[in-house]
Amino acid sequence: MKKIWAIFKKETRGFLLNPNFLIVCALVATILSWVFPSNLKTFDMQIKSSAYSGALASQAMNIHYGVFLRHLSYVNLMLILVVPALTMRLFSEEKKMRTFDLLLTSPITSMQIVIGKYLSALVSVFAILFIAFLYPAATAIFAKLNWGTLIVAFCGIFLVASVYAAMDMFCSSLTESAIVSYVMAVIFNVSIWFVGVGVDIVDNPDVRSFFEHISLNQHLSAMVEGTVRTTGLVFFASLVFFFCFLAERVVEANRWR
Repeated sequence: MKKIWAIFKKETRGFLLNPNFLIVCALVATILSWVFPSNLKTFDMQIKSSAYSGALASQAMNIHYGVFLRHLSYVNLMLILVVPALTMRLFSEEKKMRTFDLLLTSPITSMQIVIGKYLSALVSVFAILFIAFLYPAATAIFAKLNWGTLIVAFCGIFLVASVYAAMDMFCSSLTESAIVSYVMAVIFNVSIWFVGVGVDIVDNPDVRSFFEHISLNQHLSAMVEGTVRTTGLVFFASLVFFFCFLAERVVEANRWR
């Protein structure tokens, strides 16, 4: 644990004190500061119009569905692009700076290296999600919130971001070019959303059930509505473990070379 902790502290310090990370946080806050009030304004107009027509669905009148879920969709879109920018340096930069060979010759296992770097990436992801969480939390000033549902929804987005971080770290381990790592990671992040597309195009119940099990959207949808399912947690944990294992195999292969 001491070796993992040492790598974790080093990488976390590198993340949080890096000017690029601060710029990313400022950019995320700027975008959300423009988008979130716009969503609130749209929601307010819908509520006022429904008072006259009565045509608006009751679910759409709920601030969680009318504002927060839309907010989370924007956050997820940003994470698809932001997480690769954070993780592309995990291994690529070390390879480019020739410090990766020194790390491999240290008395530390490949798995300890991967775990330490991955946990540090999660800290940076959590910091960005905390910024995003402040916006719906601030609506508690003038609206009654279901905190449990809101927190579970953000936990779901964090689990998705954890999968992004694991995949993107694997991409970083494959090359010493940060640009190549970033492009590969974005492609991975976008592609994973199309894995479960069979849910909408397959009629066979058994095949449809299979696609539902491997669909990221299906598992996330339950959590953003406030429902925690064991199958969803196992699915996210399995993806994280799989890509961390692949990254560990790449690091170990470099050690033997």
